[in-house]
Amino acid sequence: MTMRGAKVVIGANFGDEGKGLAVDALAARMARPLVVRFNGGAQAGHTVATPDGRRHVFSHVGAGVFQAAPTFLSRFFIVHPGIFAREIAELAALGVRPKVLVDPDARVTTPYDVLINRWIEETRGGQRHGSVGIGFGETIERAEQGYPLAVRDLGDDDAVAAALERFRSIWLPLRLARLGIEYTAERAEAASAPQLLAGYLDELRAFRQAVVPAAIDLAVGGREVIFEGAQGLLLDQDRGFRFPHVTRSNTGLKNVLALAADVGINHLDVTYMTRPYLTRHGAGPLENETARLAFAEIVDPTNRPNPWQGSLRFAPLDLAMLRDTLAADLSDAEGTGIGVEAGLGVSCLDQVRGAAEIRVGGSVLNVPPRRLAAVSADLAGAPAVLEGWGPTRQTVRFLPAPSRRKTRRPNASANRTVPDGATDYVFA
Repeated sequence: MTMRGAKVVIGANFGDEGKGLAVDALAARMARPLVVRFNGGAQAGHTVATPDGRRHVFSHVGAGVFQAAPTFLSRFFIVHPGIFAREIAELAALGVRPKVLVDPDARVTTPYDVLINRWIEETRGGQRHGSVGIGFGETIERAEQGYPLAVRDLGDDDAVAAALERFRSIWLPLRLARLGIEYTAERAEAASAPQLLAGYLDELRAFRQAVVPAAIDLAVGGREVIFEGAQGLLLDQDRGFRFPHVTRSNTGLKNVLALAADVGINHLDVTYMTRPYLTRHGAGPLENETARLAFAEIVDPTNRPNPWQGSLRFAPLDLAMLRDTLAADLSDAEGTGIGVEAGLGVSCLDQVRGAAEIRVGGSVLNVPPRRLAAVSADLAGAPAVLEGWGPTRQTVRFLPAPSRRKTRRPNASANRTVPDGATDYVFA
């Protein structure tokens, strides 16, 4: 069998690890790249800054677009027409007109999903789950409960309008009742506003004009594929770090393996991205959280405080947790017949001052930035393949990884020696 491979970029933590930077840098090394969004939706915020001074935060469009890479939105992706339209306008202002292909089975967010999402979070008060307030999870819930809307349904305006009326008059009050949330007169008025429906229908028309519906095999063709993940492994709906503070998405290899099988890709070269520290934007547990990391001068214009997620939160990177997280994700490839080589990428190394505080379970290491990728990779059980020393692809250093093995899983019980003269420790 002819070996056909693809690149994969996955966030190893809670998101915000530098996935956009990695995808942009990988696309720059390819002759005919295609970026496949394999999970999530418009809540992604993948930032790319170009050497010529342009900057964009990607939500739908793949982060390889500055390299003229088309985007394919897979069946696992959730489309938000309003945010899509805004992104297309923002890219046009930067001189970029992306080619976007979309699977007809990709689900579509409606204004009612957004309203329900926000009303739920508002009623939770201090017990919020960390939603970004754009209806992502509610879109999935609605479809699973028998009220679907997919890209393939958008061709008939009358049918779409009828479906939307059904969502507003039946699904919305039903969903609120199941949640124990009062459907007040004020909320009913907001959901029934004529401008809400009219504006959304305009967004749908603009979306149809801007995309090409296509099956993934037609989209891939003879291109070099980069699977671009959203969020991070610690937010995975099945393995994430403590339900309910997770996303309704599989953020790791699970969706990639399914899509790869669809098009005959039998080898995946995976880069798991992390910063030299942990970040979390939104509610949920964050072990060893601190108000400020003394060793890092953090510059992050993308993750600004907002009403739904608050401010960006910080903690030291824990390599024992990282090792176990990668091992769990890599286990999905076993028995699939698809070979996987895993490597670790570390972004934001330029932000480290002196030495980064790294945890390994109960142990603490102080690691200078020039050694951080190698030390992190050694203790996490995956070789270092990428270093990011700034915000643009010119600052990315790709590292050779001759020791990577197919479907390699870090050994969760092995004894390892901490580099740089520190004491030995045993993984728990």
